[in-house]
Amino acid sequence: MLTSRQLMRRAGISRATLNNYIASGILPKPVVKKSEPGAGRAPRIGHFPLSALRTIERVGALKKQGLRMADIVSEIDRGPQPDAADTDPAAVERRHDERRHSDRRYGSGSIDVVPAGGVYLTLDQVSGPAYLVNGNFEIEWANREAGKRVLGTAGAISSDITERNLFSLLLRDGPAHRAAGAEDLLGFHLSIAKNRLSKSALLASKAELSDDEVDTLARLYDETGDAKPGHILHTQVNLAAAGEKDDWFDVYASFFREGIFFAYSPMSAEDDSLMALLARRDIVIRDLLKRRKPYLTPMAVIVADIQNSVKICAELPPEEYFKLINEVWGAVEPKLRKYYATHGKHVGDGMVYYFFPQPDSSYVLNAIRCAQEMKAVMADIDRAWKKRKNWTNELMLNIGLVEGREWFGTYQTPTHIEFSVLGDTINIAGRLSDFAREGSVWVTKNMLGQLNSKERELLHFGIRRRDRDGEEILVPNTYSRISNLVDLDNPKYEKFRDIAVLPVTEIIDVAMAG
Repeated sequence: MLTSRQLMRRAGISRATLNNYIASGILPKPVVKKSEPGAGRAPRIGHFPLSALRTIERVGALKKQGLRMADIVSEIDRGPQPDAADTDPAAVERRHDERRHSDRRYGSGSIDVVPAGGVYLTLDQVSGPAYLVNGNFEIEWANREAGKRVLGTAGAISSDITERNLFSLLLRDGPAHRAAGAEDLLGFHLSIAKNRLSKSALLASKAELSDDEVDTLARLYDETGDAKPGHILHTQVNLAAAGEKDDWFDVYASFFREGIFFAYSPMSAEDDSLMALLARRDIVIRDLLKRRKPYLTPMAVIVADIQNSVKICAELPPEEYFKLINEVWGAVEPKLRKYYATHGKHVGDGMVYYFFPQPDSSYVLNAIRCAQEMKAVMADIDRAWKKRKNWTNELMLNIGLVEGREWFGTYQTPTHIEFSVLGDTINIAGRLSDFAREGSVWVTKNMLGQLNSKERELLHFGIRRRDRDGEEILVPNTYSRISNLVDLDNPKYEKFRDIAVLPVTEIIDVAMAG
């Protein structure tokens, strides 16, 4: 094996170039070993196989043929060094053109990258267009060059997230629409969107498009294959206006839980640092979330509290109480991920989670189903702790659910980013969680009104009343104002005065997704 120093000396490359080759996946990550006596001050040194030297020589040969870095990565990924016929410049260029002009097989451009030893570019230094989209392909962040060269939003972008649909921006009369590679660009995005966005969902919310634009979108959706998500997907697009000199860009798509990041790099650029940046996924998403401006969006909110938590906390040793809370959070976390929940600020043992519109499901129904599964999980934890502690306490989550249209943004500290909602929705959900007792789930009439008739048929809900004999009965499919359910003159219930006229109901059960 060769040490990193030996490899750089024999290949005639710099440390930065070596790190870039590792970041792009051209070279494997080094095997780190303890340094030999007299090898220098570094206590540990990276070692590479002898084949790494041949790989670097091949990269140099491909660079001399005029290939860009993304194409070199694809050539290296093909396997062992090809014979002379395969390295012939004309043959390589033919393969390059075949990939560029393939019939919308964009998924074949997947590149797996590994983190480099350092960061050679920041989002501020990305000179090409770059933007982040959510699961509905709505723009959550974009740099100035994206507004100028792709989105046509050189001015202020709308603060309403529902007015930032990427496909609507690409189709309207703007730079992307006038580009020679307009359909290639649309096809690349559609190939990624098809993993979660059905054709009907794609076209249903595009009322601002003309009939011709809708037809174009529908046709390209049918013609485009599904791209298999990888660490990074890649294509090449000509952004020059039709009839003008070609202006080719490498376009990369990087996938995160919070969205999909698109970044463009001119094919004429010799700088490979964008690949190194995209390899540092943790840094990229943290910077994107810091830069994302607050936006107005529809959402559902869950607030959940453990009933009698003060009493339980007083009865348990501190280490056991923390164990209980961590057990609850750990058990509900998979349910929250399942229904695309975003965590909000946790206060003590309480939970706050947000549910945003999704391309393949109802965010309102997601929140309701999630609440019901959280309730079931808590019942399992209750049984386990009764057996463990032999006590009479009952562990229950009281849950409030509210839907609204609010501002969503982040608070930043030196160590982390916290998601938050501004507006009455979160406050009402908190009050409703306080109102709920005995592990019940309460929801506003307005929230259920966002469901269609088929979705409402999945729910079993209603108000518990007393009959003439004083027996409790459930009146299904009904609502009640808070003021008709509790005596607001009782100091115990005074805190509910601000939601006194709010129509609400209790969710008894909900059919889960098949």
